Amino acid sequence: MGLEHYVSLLTKSVFIENIVLAYFLGMCSFLAISKQIETSIGLGFAVIFVLSLTAPANWAIHEFLLRGGALAWLGYPDISLTYLNFIVFIAVIAATVQLVEMFLDRFSPTLYQNLGIYLPLIAVNCSILGGSLLLVEREYTFVESVVFGFGSGLGFFLAIVALAAIRFRLRYSNVPEHLKGVGMAMLLTGLISMAFMAFSGIDL
Repeated sequence: MGLEHYVSLLTKSVFIENIVLAYFLGMCSFLAISKQIETSIGLGFAVIFVLSLTAPANWAIHEFLLRGGALAWLGYPDISLTYLNFIVFIAVIAATVQLVEMFLDRFSPTLYQNLGIYLPLIAVNCSILGGSLLLVEREYTFVESVVFGFGSGLGFFLAIVALAAIRFRLRYSNVPEHLKGVGMAMLLTGLISMAFMAFSGIDL
C-alpha cells in the first residue's frame, strides 16, 4: 500500500469518520471537559497518546493471541479467543491511562487536578475502546492501525478544542437561560458535526 492510502486513512479518521462527531463516542468527557480551553487541550493530547499506543497494541494482541487460528504456533489452530476482546482491550487501555496519569501527576499537577476524575475515565471511554474495536472489525494491518489510532485521537483533539473555543466565546453572548450549559453544548456539537460532514463529499 502506498503513501496515498495512509494519507487517505488519516484524513478519514480525522474529519470524515471523526470518532466523536461521526460516531458520537466518548461524549461524556467531550461535553464535560470542553468548558475550558486549556483543559480540553490537555485531554485532547492525552487521548491522542492513549489511542496511538492502544490501537496498535490491541491489534497485535488480537492478531497474535485472540483471533481464530492465532494460537496455531502453540499447536491450537482451532481455538478462538475473540470473546475476550472487550476485557483484554480495556485492560490494555487502563494500563496506558495509568501511565498518562502518573506522568501528568509528576510533570503537570495543575492539568492533573483540572482533569480530575475524567482522566481515569479515559480507561472506559467509548472513543478509546471504539477505536480498537473498529480496527479489528475492519481488519486493518498494523501500520493502518497506527495511522487510524493517531488519526482518531487527532480528530478527538480538534473536536473538543473547537467546542471549547466556541463555548468560551459564548460566555459573552446572550444565551437563553434554558440553553445554558449542556443544552447549548449539545446544539454546538450537532452544528460542528454538520460542518465536519462537509468533508464526506471529498473523494479520497
